[in-house]
Parts: sequence; C-alpha cells; structure tokens
Amino acid sequence: MQVRDGMSATVLTVGPGHTLRDTARLMSERKVGAAVVIDPDGHGPGIITERDILHSLGAGHDPDDEAVSEHLTRDVVFAAPDWSLEEAATEMVRGSFRHLIVMEEGATVGILSVRDVVRCWTQDGAICPVPASSDAAA
Repeated sequence: MQVRDGMSATVLTVGPGHTLRDTARLMSERKVGAAVVIDPDGHGPGIITERDILHSLGAGHDPDDEAVSEHLTRDVVFAAPDWSLEEAATEMVRGSFRHLIVMEEGATVGILSVRDVVRCWTQDGAICPVPASSDAAA
C-alpha cells in the first residue's frame, strides 16, 4: 500500500496568527490531531499538532494569547503519495512524530497519521496474532 491509499486528502489548514485555542477548537471539531500551517511569508508549510498545544498548556501559556507561529514545527518531513506505508512509518519512527504532510509537485495534497497507517494495515490483514488470555498467563 502507498501513502495515497491511507492519507486524508482533506487537510485542516490554519495561519500562523491563529491562536492555539482557535486551532484546538478547529482540530476538535474536525476530529484531527494536526493542522497544516500556511504562512504566505514562510518557506513551505509547517505543522501544529495536539502535542504542540499540550506542551504550551503544560508550560503555563495562555491559549488565547499564544499564536500558532510560536509553537509550530517548521522543519517538516514531507511524504510523497507514492511512498510505501512502510517508508512513511519508518520516517515517523525516526523523527518521533505522528503526522506527515503529503506533498506532490510543491502542493499539499494530504496528511498521513499513524492512525491512518494502522487502519490501512489492519484492513489489509497485516495484523499480528494476539495470544489468548490463558496463553499469556503461561
């Protein structure tokens, strides 16, 4: 399977001036864990994740005063739609992140999450056997 088979083609985008609260609200409404940050003055898209928002809150920042630009990841690893899911998963593990922005010919065409990869693999039959509870106790 390829990234294009698992990615979501509908991508939540926000600007760098959005507050963390507004971004969290949008992410919650759409039931997504990340948003692509489009900065017209920046160099390519960035990403803000639920983890970024959580770190800010944990540090005591006010989500109504904190802008996305202060918490986003700018050094993003991008996936191509024709990557294998294994390649995408490897990049996620190497980089310790859970989302990849999917780019094709310089345009954002989707986003892939760890959940998407797991969903594809389990639908594809790529599941590992789970021992029965009596076997686990032995």
